[in-house]
Amino acid sequence: MGLFKAALSGRRDDAELGKGLWRRAHDRFRRGLDRFHQMLEGIDDDTLYSELVVIANALAELLPRVRAVCVEAQKRAPSEGYEIPGDFAALHRALSRAGNALATTAEAAAMLRLAVGPVPVGALSVQRRAATVLEHVEEAEGILRG
Repeated sequence: MGLFKAALSGRRDDAELGKGLWRRAHDRFRRGLDRFHQMLEGIDDDTLYSELVVIANALAELLPRVRAVCVEAQKRAPSEGYEIPGDFAALHRALSRAGNALATTAEAAAMLRLAVGPVPVGALSVQRRAATVLEHVEEAEGILRG
């Protein structure tokens, strides 16, 4: 059943996001989110884990927003390749920055996971990076609104 569900999901993604630029932006964000959640698995410190779970949940809530932006972008400027439509360069830039910021947020979580001894400021560095992810998603939404 899992394979069938994955195939249907892929078809829906193709229909809504296309196979080009906007799909790539969405999938990159989703992969960054998956990496962040993977970092949670090896954390032994309960306090740090609790802080990171809150951040993980907040980041997960951004995925439907990113998807909505990418779906709308695909409607306005359909993409099957990697050429950025001129009028949508700023939108693509904001989505790329959101994906990059999410990747660095996952990296910061990984560094905390690998830290030796107590972490003096907890997940503060991860919180700051997660805040930039939100800023870039909000920027992309603002660009679409005009």
